[in-house]
Amino acid sequence: MQQREIVLDTETTGLDPASGHRIVEIGCVETIGGVRSGAVFHTYLNPCRDVPEAAQRVHGITDAFLKDKPLFSEKVDEFLAFIAVSPLVIHNASFDMRFINAELENHGFQAIHMERTIDTVAIARKKFPGSPASLDALCRRFEIDLSERTKHGALLDAELLAEVYLELLGGRQVTMALEKEIEPAMPSAATVQARTQLEARDFPPSPEELEAHLGMLTRLKNSLWGQFN
Repeated sequence: MQQREIVLDTETTGLDPASGHRIVEIGCVETIGGVRSGAVFHTYLNPCRDVPEAAQRVHGITDAFLKDKPLFSEKVDEFLAFIAVSPLVIHNASFDMRFINAELENHGFQAIHMERTIDTVAIARKKFPGSPASLDALCRRFEIDLSERTKHGALLDAELLAEVYLELLGGRQVTMALEKEIEPAMPSAATVQARTQLEARDFPPSPEELEAHLGMLTRLKNSLWGQFN
């Protein structure tokens, strides 16, 4: 059975929940065996605070836009039901998980262990040491279309990350390799039937070979052959 994983991304009001910053958008994409299934979870959230201009320049989400959006407490049950117990695939997992866990704990829920996360930044740095590991850089490396990514967005970034993750796992190259591997290696029935059965041939030893063999046996101590002669 292929593994279910959730590719997750967030947008926030800032860099550190300990400084009072909050999540303003969550995007989750379900994958089965590394391939997107089409199921998603997406919501904007009212952070109950202002969105600094620096954050707005990154994701384009404004105070006015978030004014009528649900609170985290209104979406947390749906969010947890969607991710269930599946591994979470995240680009720079420690950042997003700090915010996710801060929100969960603030609302009386248990934090999610980091062991449950798969950090695609770490995978990319191990696979391509010394190369840029940003989402944009990896999309360019794997020729994934970035035309819609004029600003950061949690759902769009999760969808792009799902494609990047598939490529980091081996992508379509793995699929092609498996297809080659499952091609039949055994000859076809027609080839087997075309073969002719050769008669067994007898190669008796010559008198000279028998004499040489007996001479060898006389030189062996406690020879097993001698016991049967």
